[in-house]
Amino acid sequence: QVQLEESGGGLVQAGDSLTLSCVASGRTFSRHSMGWFRQAPGKEREFVAAISWSGGGATYSHSAEGRFTISRDNAKNTLFLQMNSLKPEDTAVYYCAADGRDYGPPNILPESMDYWGQGTQVTVSS
Repeated sequence: QVQLEESGGGLVQAGDSLTLSCVASGRTFSRHSMGWFRQAPGKEREFVAAISWSGGGATYSHSAEGRFTISRDNAKNTLFLQMNSLKPEDTAVYYCAADGRDYGPPNILPESMDYWGQGTQVTVSS
């Protein structure tokens, strides 16, 4: 069982940067690939970024590529999402999620993630 709690969201202006954190409980965090997803009002939850269990591999959505960086600190059971050059269209609730499989590759499918945090709101004003 993995419990996740996000933090770091807020209201920023276009062009600003923001770093989200996700702290995981339990002793198995380092065995799970992790991901960030987001959901804007009236839209489906969408993939943002994912990272392998070791942190050695990452993948990004087209909209995140080049602006966002996903990373993890397995010693601190923490996942990060560094977001630069934020745009109003990045406004959404951001969720971290864990793939329940041990030592799996980065997973971009929200329907196959097993554990979710409660989300943190990111609002980007123009």
